[in-house]
Amino acid sequence: MEFADVVRRRRMVRNYLPDPVPTEVIDRILDTARRGPSAGFTQGQTFVVVTDPTRRRAIAQLAGEDDYVSAGFDPWISRAPVHVVICTSEEAYHRRYREPDKLGPDGEIEWPVPYWWVDAGAALMLVLLAAVDEGLAAGFLGVHAVPGLKRLLGIPEEWAPIGVVTLGYPAPDRRSGSLARGRRPWAETVRRETWSGPQAEGDEHQTDRTDDEHPGQHQGEGTPEA
Repeated sequence: MEFADVVRRRRMVRNYLPDPVPTEVIDRILDTARRGPSAGFTQGQTFVVVTDPTRRRAIAQLAGEDDYVSAGFDPWISRAPVHVVICTSEEAYHRRYREPDKLGPDGEIEWPVPYWWVDAGAALMLVLLAAVDEGLAAGFLGVHAVPGLKRLLGIPEEWAPIGVVTLGYPAPDRRSGSLARGRRPWAETVRRETWSGPQAEGDEHQTDRTDDEHPGQHQGEGTPEA
């Protein structure tokens, strides 16, 4: 699939078919995700893959899926055949930047930006895009909505999960009401040279149109979105 198509088709999907995802497909997605950028090439991200139905249901219970379903939504967390929990280690970055080639005369850098979170976000986006490229759909559930996730999966103290990516073959779902806000106009999103400089004029390559396909819909597959 062309990269532009992958990006355009990506959206958070919250319902899946029961079909299992082959292990080799999951591995290809994670191989892509581990190639994301990282400060100092620290590579401080680890992925916990959950496919066991009982454990997936336990994650869904932690996330309050029953209340979600009672509000009229699909049981997308427990129904998704694959969960990928993205974890990051702040301490890994501190260790890396105490090594001789990174340690400055005044010691470790002051970290004006917590790049372990930045790099985790880059890994997250690669999982989402790689899933679409494999003909799958993906959703994301922030760790704030899953209390006890770290304890459930036995994640070591050093590692902090940022959330759960659900993977599977897309089924018709109820789209988020937030999408009604639409995308910010091009002229408000892109600026040239300086913040106060001329606003960017419209570009022939901008894609403010509403996506009309499920991420997995190509070559006659998938189901059109509402």
